[in-house]
Amino acid sequence: MARFVLRRLLYAVVVLWMAATLVFVFLHVSPVPVERVIGGPRATADTLGQIRRNLGLDRPVLVQYWRFAGRLARGDLGDSYINGVPVTSLIGQRLPTTLCLVAGAAVLWFAGGVLLGVLGATRPRGLGDRAATVFVLVGLSTPPFVMALALLHVFSAGLGGGAVHLFEAGPPLQEHFLRRMVLPWIALAFLMIATYTRLTRGAMLDVLGEDYVRTARAKGLPERRVIGRHGLRTALAPVVTQLGIDLGALVGSTIVTEKVFGLQGVGQLVYQSIALGDTPVVIGVTLLVTSFVVVANLLVDIGYSVLDPRVRHR
Repeated sequence: MARFVLRRLLYAVVVLWMAATLVFVFLHVSPVPVERVIGGPRATADTLGQIRRNLGLDRPVLVQYWRFAGRLARGDLGDSYINGVPVTSLIGQRLPTTLCLVAGAAVLWFAGGVLLGVLGATRPRGLGDRAATVFVLVGLSTPPFVMALALLHVFSAGLGGGAVHLFEAGPPLQEHFLRRMVLPWIALAFLMIATYTRLTRGAMLDVLGEDYVRTARAKGLPERRVIGRHGLRTALAPVVTQLGIDLGALVGSTIVTEKVFGLQGVGQLVYQSIALGDTPVVIGVTLLVTSFVVVANLLVDIGYSVLDPRVRHR
């Protein structure tokens, strides 16, 4: 197991290095020069030259890359072009709200999707299965922003609105914070529940048709134990894999949900930074999302090996 985890850690380091290199290349091939963003459209040639020297952009590319890599190794993402605040501070202020949004939605979509998927697989073509199928079709056909606007229109008066920041709202367990987060959780989770229901149902139907499941039933084991221990544990492997991918990706793709509900998270930050041309913040968020995807996939690999010990020997 230790060798398996070490191998996956090495893969994660390589992926992060490649992502950082691509980000460096993007920074240097950007159609808008860095000094132009900082100096503004009316900056003189002398001003632009001074900005380039201050940022070290007049040095050879390899020297700049070495400096860039060294700063990343120390956790330094540079300063914002717009307000001069360190990028790590800007992200640190917004990240808790986004993590709370994604974590709450993940609990809803994973629990709801697995429950509906198992219900549909254990009673195929029954009332529960047909209801789950209708829910999947509706969920997959409804864009997240439509669900967010519908929920906001119907329930915003009862649950409150306005911009929300995790630290401004107090501890996450305070009632007024939870009340404001319920609708964003549901809006973000609605599409994902439908996806996980379909994925769990398909995996469970495949597993329940295996010989070892029929053998367990022939031995007289209770149906709940057959489904939970022999069926669901194996069927959860692809579901957990998808969960890791979605958790990592959603950290940087919550722009619409945060915009609709006024949440001051990473999604709002990257949206504003792109509009203003604040490249260091965009790069910082890109590396953050990449890190979350890599870490989530590493945890998925470990979880996968627990669910299926055969994976450890691959």
